[in-house]
Amino acid sequence: MDQITSTLIFSLLSFLLALIALAYIWWMSASLRDRDGKSSKKINRHVMNPIMSPQPWNEWETVGTFNPAALQDDTGKVHLVYRAIGADGVSRFGYASSKDGLTIDERLSYPIFAMQKPRENIPAHTKGYDPVIYPSGGSWGGAEDPRLVRIGEKIYMTFNAFDGWDFIRIALTSINAEDFYQKRWKWSRPVFISPKSQINKNWLLFPEKVNGKFAILHSIVPKVMIEYVDTLGPMTREISSPRKAGPQPGRKDFWDNMIRGGGPPPIKTPQGWLVLYHAMDKREPHIGYKLGALLLDLNNPTKIIARSPSPILTPTEWYENDWKPGVVYACGATVKDDTLYVYYGGGDKHVCVAHTPLRELLDWLLTNGKE
Repeated sequence: MDQITSTLIFSLLSFLLALIALAYIWWMSASLRDRDGKSSKKINRHVMNPIMSPQPWNEWETVGTFNPAALQDDTGKVHLVYRAIGADGVSRFGYASSKDGLTIDERLSYPIFAMQKPRENIPAHTKGYDPVIYPSGGSWGGAEDPRLVRIGEKIYMTFNAFDGWDFIRIALTSINAEDFYQKRWKWSRPVFISPKSQINKNWLLFPEKVNGKFAILHSIVPKVMIEYVDTLGPMTREISSPRKAGPQPGRKDFWDNMIRGGGPPPIKTPQGWLVLYHAMDKREPHIGYKLGALLLDLNNPTKIIARSPSPILTPTEWYENDWKPGVVYACGATVKDDTLYVYYGGGDKHVCVAHTPLRELLDWLLTNGKE
């Protein structure tokens, strides 16, 4: 092969490589835009995900460990209360903690909360359970999907009490903050805050009073609905939400045209209350749950300031498709050094975390998602 031929071949290969590089850059650029041409914002998964998975040697969490609530204390330590499913098919709550918000430093070998038969409102830690109704998230009943907030010297936990598809109610319990941090699990007796005649899931308690009252977000479609109450605990009346059971119609021709419900408790920012939520796209039924964001007015949180034009987290990793395909389900979020950490369940089996600069997320929402 003469020198001219070699030069031509080298030039041709260089040209082809340049074309491939340009095509890749174009594809990457296109992937950063949603169907409506709006720039997207993705939160970054932790490289060591999942940070927790089922432990076969612990009978109460052999099937799944997922959907974690998160609470950060004054030292920056993150406390996680996660949903676990055992060999008996019951959902209970376990505890773990992380000093840096990413690496699990402690994980207890026993459940810290159980509600064996929600229909009878019986907290219990017994092993026996008779599965007679189709399961929820892989379990036959119990306490599901916790959310944690601290208000004053008390930590409140809301969760879904499941005892069959005809009995899904919002329950509330509390514990003194000092007892929680010292792992003295003196939970108050759970009370139902939603009526037994309705099927409700995923209500969110604001982490502070709004206009002098406790605020409970119970729906984000067809509009944001909030109930304001004077006290938390035994209530004079249960909260009746007009939201129908199951997925609700969302924004037509957007990624969230089917709304599933709220995620972690609202996070207060100078720009508004940040609320993460779960939704699906009927045009992509194979993908499943996605995560998006709302920004609500600080003084009137029923008013939407901005909404994400595209999802910030989509189930694409193996651990988000390991048990139940296509699920990212967030129940906890914290902010540390202007970084938002989102704790979520992957595939109804694993505990995962993703993070992003909070300011970047808020700027993106206000630039691309203003209502």
